[in-house]
Amino acid sequence: MIGASMRIMSAIVCTCLVRLRNASGVTVGGPATSPGGDSPRSGRSSRSKLAFVSTFPSTVPVFMSDLEAQIPSAFDPFADANADDSGAGTKDYVHIRIQQRNGRKSLTTVQGLKKEFSYNKILKDLKKEFCCNGTVVQDPELGQVIQLQGDQRKNASNFLVQAGIVKKEHIKIHGF
Repeated sequence: MIGASMRIMSAIVCTCLVRLRNASGVTVGGPATSPGGDSPRSGRSSRSKLAFVSTFPSTVPVFMSDLEAQIPSAFDPFADANADDSGAGTKDYVHIRIQQRNGRKSLTTVQGLKKEFSYNKILKDLKKEFCCNGTVVQDPELGQVIQLQGDQRKNASNFLVQAGIVKKEHIKIHGF
């Protein structure tokens, strides 16, 4: 049983080494045998079981530090928030966020709806649809914000899309 699994493993290693040789042009050997045809498992072979890369051409890097890897530039997750034109309704997005209260209690806020909509009518329909309480809050920076009790992020986004108030690609859902 062990001999069969060793033969399978050596065949897999040889196949991988041949593919490596074909891909990179580097000379790679298979299982080593002695001149008399002895098997490497017999113990009579003085060479190692596998002869790995025999010569490295000058174009093949030897160490990881020699590789010319492209390191991505630093990503700033707050770049949008730090932009000069940031404010309520930037790029016509509707932001749906969750705010944690105490314990398991949470609030869902919807901001960025167009001013031409009646926030109170939208709130009334949201409250009936999801059986939750809510209110419209006037914020000095963000304008009017709809607040709903509980985690209603997915429900609110689906409602706004189905009602035709906002397109799906213009909704951003924030939170955990």
